[in-house]
Amino acid sequence: MDYNALAELLFPDVTKTPDYYENLYPQRELPEGAKVTRFAPSPTGFVHFGGLFPVLVGERLAHQSGGVFYLRIEDTDSKREVEGAEYDLIKVFENFGVNFDESIVKEGKYGPYRQSERREIYRTYAKELVKNGKAYPCFCTEEDMQALRERQEAEKVTPGYYGEYVRCRELSLDEIKEKINAGMPYVLRFRSEGSPDNKIKFTDLVKGAIEVTENHIDHVLLKSDGMPTYHMAHAVDDHLMRTTHVVRGEEWLSSLPYHIQLFAALGFKLPKYLHISQLMRKEGEAKKKLSKRDKGAGMSYYISEGYPAESVLEYVMTLLNSNFEDWRRANPDANLNDFPFSIKKMSASGSLFDLVKLGDVSKNVISRMTADNVYEKLSAWAKEFDEEFYGVISKDPDYTKRILQIGRGGNKPRKDLETWKDAKGYMGFFFPEYFRFDEKPEGFSKEDIVPILEEFSEQYDTNDEQNVWFDKVKAVGEKHGFCSNIKEYKANPDAYKGSVADVSAFIRAAVTGKLNSPDLCIVMKILGRDESLNRIKKFKETL
Repeated sequence: MDYNALAELLFPDVTKTPDYYENLYPQRELPEGAKVTRFAPSPTGFVHFGGLFPVLVGERLAHQSGGVFYLRIEDTDSKREVEGAEYDLIKVFENFGVNFDESIVKEGKYGPYRQSERREIYRTYAKELVKNGKAYPCFCTEEDMQALRERQEAEKVTPGYYGEYVRCRELSLDEIKEKINAGMPYVLRFRSEGSPDNKIKFTDLVKGAIEVTENHIDHVLLKSDGMPTYHMAHAVDDHLMRTTHVVRGEEWLSSLPYHIQLFAALGFKLPKYLHISQLMRKEGEAKKKLSKRDKGAGMSYYISEGYPAESVLEYVMTLLNSNFEDWRRANPDANLNDFPFSIKKMSASGSLFDLVKLGDVSKNVISRMTADNVYEKLSAWAKEFDEEFYGVISKDPDYTKRILQIGRGGNKPRKDLETWKDAKGYMGFFFPEYFRFDEKPEGFSKEDIVPILEEFSEQYDTNDEQNVWFDKVKAVGEKHGFCSNIKEYKANPDAYKGSVADVSAFIRAAVTGKLNSPDLCIVMKILGRDESLNRIKKFKETL
């Protein structure tokens, strides 16, 4: 076979050579040890929560080493593409604080960053493979391939185009010319020289030393429309974009033997691989892969539910690095980016998805924020997802910030909020639009409650500090038969109508409409004397 003649026959329009692109995309000028990583999704319209794992790993590896983290849109399969999905994808990751150094909206020197715009590049390298006898045209129809699949299924052998099942591998140049002149469509296939009897030893940076079976299948490189398959495109792009580390899910391990073979055939240096275990969820006692249909599988869920981006990223980091939580306890106020991320601390087994754990992480993250920061993020969320609430809390920002300041700071800040969606239920009683008498103390009569509220109202002074305020509560309660000492009350409950905790509950229910609320003394200061006493008056009327 005259492979040069075959290459010209198949690619008469390709005039550039691989050397042209090697010079166009030279090695990046980066510090020694700098890593170049990428996130390369398909624009299908659904951003999976699991996508945060390779994104966060890639971003940390690149930026902690002074390297580059870029976004490449792999849109060679137009049938799966959803219009506008690529921009939605970028928007989602921006929402979580993930910014790419290069992308379709931040072009660098190694673009285009859409594979559909790099067709000429792939065809150049495909032509080179043909010239080197490592690729050939295949004219098998869909009907032929279906018959092949059925035969292999009946024979219970590995499916694929290989060995005795190959029909077009040894066509002569004249036969190929004849078929092309007849207008027969064809794909370009890789000519594998591998054998399933051979094993390849490989070191994955997460999985460690592994052994894989050599690829022996003649996979498709270019489809009949001239566009590359994922395998061909990603090999060329990772090489020319000078990717040093590829972070991807362990489901790609089955393709690794082919990728090793393809990189070698193209004359490319193989990047280092990190195959991350699949994200699992618990279903009873069993563990199953987190699917698109599961709650929390889509990134948009966290945005609409109001999880702060910092909470989600921090939770993911607890799953990625085994030492992260120890680091956070030692550095409670440090920026997440200060954490020294390490590949060595990544688990080779699957991470377990847990919304409850995310909730706990989120409460801690929000509790460490300043009131100004909480107000900024809460109002931004409410503006998009709860306009009415946004209108209420943004009417007087200073007033809202005073509310959000309650319990902040110190070694044990309050942890009332898990998401921004929780805020209305937590603080709504401060605003007339949401204030209701939702809960009342049980087990006490009107005659028990009203005298205490009336006497407390007479003595209440907004200038009282916490200890003075509470002394008044205890004194009023003692006067009406309520024990001011919890230990004494527990020791002899029958001697009293109740305890100071019950007295506080009467006031709390009257002022907040709830039996649980932030510090009541501070709540009343924020509401002011007139509003607090007016609420107490109205509460008495409901009894």
